[in-house]
Amino acid sequence: MNNNTFFALTNPIQKITGKSKYEWEINDLIKVILEKEIEKITFHYTGWDGKIKDLRIPITNFEQAIHILTDGERVDGSSLFKGVVDTGKSDLYVVPSYKTAFINPFDAKSLDFICRFFDKDGNLANFTPDNILLKIANDLQEKTGLRLYALGELEFYLIQESKTNLYRLQPQSGYHSSSPYVKSSAILEEIVNAISRTLGNIKYAHYEVGAIDKVVSDYAQLNNKIAEQVEVEFSLTPIEEAADIAVISKWMIHNIAARHNAVATFYPKLEIGHAGSGLHFHLALMKDGKNIMIEQDGSLSIEAKTLIGGLVKFAPSLTAFGNLVSGSYLRLVPHQEAPTKVCWSEMNRSAMIRVPLAWGNTGKLSDTINPKQSDEFEQQVHQTVELRTPDGSANIHLLLAGISQSAKWAFNHQDFALQLTDKHHVTGNISDNPDYNHLPEIAESCDNSANVIIEDKELFLCDNSFPEKVITKTYELLKAENDGTLNSFLAKLPEEERRKTLRNIIHKEILNRNI
Repeated sequence: MNNNTFFALTNPIQKITGKSKYEWEINDLIKVILEKEIEKITFHYTGWDGKIKDLRIPITNFEQAIHILTDGERVDGSSLFKGVVDTGKSDLYVVPSYKTAFINPFDAKSLDFICRFFDKDGNLANFTPDNILLKIANDLQEKTGLRLYALGELEFYLIQESKTNLYRLQPQSGYHSSSPYVKSSAILEEIVNAISRTLGNIKYAHYEVGAIDKVVSDYAQLNNKIAEQVEVEFSLTPIEEAADIAVISKWMIHNIAARHNAVATFYPKLEIGHAGSGLHFHLALMKDGKNIMIEQDGSLSIEAKTLIGGLVKFAPSLTAFGNLVSGSYLRLVPHQEAPTKVCWSEMNRSAMIRVPLAWGNTGKLSDTINPKQSDEFEQQVHQTVELRTPDGSANIHLLLAGISQSAKWAFNHQDFALQLTDKHHVTGNISDNPDYNHLPEIAESCDNSANVIIEDKELFLCDNSFPEKVITKTYELLKAENDGTLNSFLAKLPEEERRKTLRNIIHKEILNRNI
């Protein structure tokens, strides 16, 4: 067996072309169009709101297909990036990235692409979140020889009518549950298959802790429904690709849930007292295609510790891109496996940065419980560090751009970064440990995050990495949440009234924002 072996869930385009996605050329795509009798090309790209946009282009002749694949199309940048692009200079090109091609899982006659934005001079537009991320990731590799990889963990609730009263889950007991205890397994199965056949980068999916037997809500779309928390985790990939994968996957999940008359919500909190939903990102540094996060004895490498130091430095301001709604800060509370302080630790889910198990020094575990296998397949290094702060409200491209900028800063200030790593290491649960009271607090509101991003803006503006307009627009959007006094207001309310007020705020946000 070799790397060219095709499996049932392999991307059909890879099967047709016999090539990996990084080798696809225009003639390969024309072959797919003809063989699959494709009727249209659909362009996808991410606007300022972090959501996927579509442009559907019917294909009627060879010349048109070549033009679209070669030159892309025009779009109105002032509508996609309000407040960042001047109306008088609003035209942008969207050009397909061939390696992102997939057959639309909801329309078998559509060949879909993720696009990049170009300006009037044919340069990558420097203000769009996807291109900001791409530029910083390339800068990091050019200056250090290291490539930053990432994978996202999408957590979300599936909310639907329950067709049976049998085998009900108890609250906070959903972790890794299976059918018949969970009622949305058919939806999850469709999600897994769709993402596998299109993006091909899914690692696994499972049910998370959250399980609500009956949602209480003033909104009919949610009231009396069951809510089951799910996680879809991806495989490591270059960080700019990880952003596209997460955004497209959210789009697919929303679509598939709607087809089952269910609601999928990535909103960071659904009910007080129940598990919130995060969007954690695992990070790894690669050199010459090899993971360099650990030494031979399984300890963290200097490069990994440098990366952690950069994350520690940037942590207070990264919430400005990763936690964009007032509900974000209802998740970041003690005793809920969510971070509240700037720190890192091994295998510790109360820390902001977690170093998970990674098969670093175990040998082949399967040899212990199975007959001795051949040495044909080498054990791979899978070490990552996990940033646990962000949630589904994030502008994912800007968040990963900020993370990439933190890595670039860290390697430019390596001694200082390593000092920060040493200073912010913790062990055990930090929530009630007075020894960790000195650690900086993570932002407590959008208003707080807005202030921090302005205080730290020079970290993002250096090397012309982030345009100042992007920082200013982020600040304005966070301030518009107007949540600076929300926690103090809620604290004054009687317990039952506080719960009802919070519930109304959260459920209105879920339905109106479509997060």
